[in-house]
Amino acid sequence: MNKLIEQIEALQDIRAGLFSKDFLLTWEKSDHDLLMILEVASVLKQMRDLNISPRVFDTGLAVSNFRDKSTRTRFSFASASNLLGLSVQDLDEEKSQISHGETVRETAAMISFLSDFIGIRDDMFLGEGNRYMREVAASLDESYAHGVLPVRPGVINLQCDMDHPTQSMADLMHLKQVFGSIDELRDKKIVMSWAYSPSYGKPLSVPQGIIALMTRFGMNVHLAYPEGYELIPDIVKKASAQAKESGGGFHVSNSMEESMKDAHIVYPKSWAPYHIMQRRTDLLKKADRDGLRDLEQECLVSNAKYTHWEYDHAFKALTHDQNAMYMHCLPADISGVSCLKGEVNAEVFEESRLQTYHEAGYKPYIIAAMMLCYRFSSPAEVLKKLLEHNKSRIRYV
Repeated sequence: MNKLIEQIEALQDIRAGLFSKDFLLTWEKSDHDLLMILEVASVLKQMRDLNISPRVFDTGLAVSNFRDKSTRTRFSFASASNLLGLSVQDLDEEKSQISHGETVRETAAMISFLSDFIGIRDDMFLGEGNRYMREVAASLDESYAHGVLPVRPGVINLQCDMDHPTQSMADLMHLKQVFGSIDELRDKKIVMSWAYSPSYGKPLSVPQGIIALMTRFGMNVHLAYPEGYELIPDIVKKASAQAKESGGGFHVSNSMEESMKDAHIVYPKSWAPYHIMQRRTDLLKKADRDGLRDLEQECLVSNAKYTHWEYDHAFKALTHDQNAMYMHCLPADISGVSCLKGEVNAEVFEESRLQTYHEAGYKPYIIAAMMLCYRFSSPAEVLKKLLEHNKSRIRYV
């Protein structure tokens, strides 16, 4: 653990984008910033494993604003907040004055008087979720600058229309643990593949987050999807440029079979096409229920053409040593379990099910690390003091 703290000390000397900076998109952070989050998260996990309390707050709120459904991220945010000593308050927009027309500027101030963080999930409206988070951030800046707020709460993106940084960073931490180090990930082939789902409207943020993050670290990233199921073009271009900068690779294919060949890691996950999400957003803004119903039927018919895009033993046999590491953000559409036909064969999923739980288990530590690095200019010093104090989380009387 002391070696990890030494690495954090070295990183914090050159970091620029974490202290008092919101965490909204991974590609807004430097490589050093991302490595800092990973190292701090690793120390926090080890402290928890060793029964050492990492509580750095005596009081304070962490406000969660989930504008879409969530299990893993909702509880990860609550767990991270509690780990550091903060209480969690969920903002239910239907029970607040937001439903009566309260402005974003006013809401942001009213929920922040004694708050330290605001976590937001807003992934339903293409082009709107990340914009909303920045509007909240701007409102906090104004209230803090004019003395309305004693401290400026940090904003953490818990999934938007563009990125899912807490998920992709947890995935990267999981890969680091499995392969031994970030350096060992270089040249490893990871396939971010569309997979069949009997539902429509799944956000683009997970596949975009994966290709935009893994290309930063020299991985050989393959993006696979049927024709017409593209992601946001600018983010795909960014992934390609980052791959060149890192010495890795980035390839786009319309063949799941071709992409899976010799893969070390596979991530079969459904998403709605970019052009469909654009149309869906327009219909949602207009509250056009008939239009949304028609669009859903159109998309389900389109998805049904690609039921063979299901990750099964035949695809697994094409991968490296016929045993690529399977990843998923969960919940997966499991054929014969959660649906008749889905993203992954039931037997294949079961072979990796517990590993996907491990993958998800890193998210609370990633979020806690984002919080710690936002609030403290020297995370290494904070962690050192916590270790020196050596306060037990569970006290055996």
